Amino acid sequence: MSETLQQKLDAQANIVDFLRNQQVGPNVYPGVPAEYSNWRNEQRAWAKSAVLFNQSYHMVELYVRGPEAMALLEYTAINSFKNFTVNKAKQYVPVTPDGYVIGDVILFYLAEEEFSLVGRAPAIEWVEFHAQYPKPDGSKWNVTVERDERTAMRTDGVRKNYRFQLQGPNAMKILSKAMGQDAPDLKFFNMAHIDISGKDVIALRHGMAGQPGYELFGPWADYATVHGALVEAGKEYGLELVGGRAYSSNTLESGWLPSPLPAFYTGDSQMMKDFRSWASGKSYAGMCSIGGSYVPDSIEGYYLTPWDIGYGHIVKFDHDFVGREALEKMKDQKHKQKVTLALDNEDMLRVLSSLFASGERAKYFEFPSAVYAMHPFDEVRTVDGKFIGVSTWVGYSSNEGKMLTLAMIDPDEVEMGKEVKLVWGEPNGGTSKPTVEPHVQTEIKAVISPVPYSNVARTAYAESWRTTGVGANR
Repeated sequence: MSETLQQKLDAQANIVDFLRNQQVGPNVYPGVPAEYSNWRNEQRAWAKSAVLFNQSYHMVELYVRGPEAMALLEYTAINSFKNFTVNKAKQYVPVTPDGYVIGDVILFYLAEEEFSLVGRAPAIEWVEFHAQYPKPDGSKWNVTVERDERTAMRTDGVRKNYRFQLQGPNAMKILSKAMGQDAPDLKFFNMAHIDISGKDVIALRHGMAGQPGYELFGPWADYATVHGALVEAGKEYGLELVGGRAYSSNTLESGWLPSPLPAFYTGDSQMMKDFRSWASGKSYAGMCSIGGSYVPDSIEGYYLTPWDIGYGHIVKFDHDFVGREALEKMKDQKHKQKVTLALDNEDMLRVLSSLFASGERAKYFEFPSAVYAMHPFDEVRTVDGKFIGVSTWVGYSSNEGKMLTLAMIDPDEVEMGKEVKLVWGEPNGGTSKPTVEPHVQTEIKAVISPVPYSNVARTAYAESWRTTGVGANR
């Protein structure tokens, strides 16, 4: 019998140390090259012309079908399902019974009694668990689930669907040319069936980095035809294919936080105990890694509420759901506020210059994303040294010409333009993760800035961010 998540955790003296020393690095993006041209041009294209992301390989997809599929999904989500109908999508956000975030994915309402969830594994594993777990009344859910695993975790390499994302100022023109007619002017997170080179394609109105666009998906057999048609249509409109390096950095401009740690590791409710006994030791929670300068006394120090990551507006108490009682108690408490930190240019040069010194060096900054674990957490302090929050994603934006981080800090400290400090580097020279070299910690000056950082995202595309806040980098 394979090891369960609970058994794996029971074998650890300290869960924080265990996850910080996991040997796995940041999420990988298989199936595409690191760069098609160069990551600077690829970044600039989503702001200046258009880009084509290939999301066919790295995300998990879970189909949920049956008469009670909608009821199951509603019961496990913090957001409302009112007016949710076929050919619409929404952000799906589950929490634990204690009200802490598990993750988020996109939920597609494909047909009557048929849904799919696409994104990172934690939220999907939570739904898989509940599909076979008793309802509150003790009966079984009348649903079936089918998991289509991401490429890195399978042996055949063939997915159920391809998935592309066409984004940028010229996205509508490119899609219209590929279709041979005007692309449908859909409302945000609405879907329609369209025809590209004789293939039936589902188009979801979506966006990232403040730019409008579409997520396009259909049967794997149609991959080459649809991809080829989009590339050909994009030639006159400056379309750039985006590789894994630039893809992982788009969230810096758009402000979507891709890496909340799933709060699976503790919790005394029977549901959480049963989940940890159900989940494999090789599940996401058992295999993921944590990095950065923030080291709390317990694993709960990494847990986040929906309000901490900017999802407070989607918490709706119009239905019964797992974690509702806990969130009702939390809602009027103080929560962290999501901001962007713009790192000081001169301080960045100081840190980078240590790479050319013969003595001690700061932790290396990879470009464009300086992320070395699946869940990065770095301390944020005031100029006089008081701890006020954490940064959870850091990297360089060619469009903004800045090193940026996404952070969650004490709302009493939030003042646009205020100077704070990012603690860069792990304590005691680093952990045993092979992705981090021996280094010394240093503090980098930063300025509290809006989120999204991109002016286009805050203005021209602001409504989508108030209603969803999700980015392409799932």
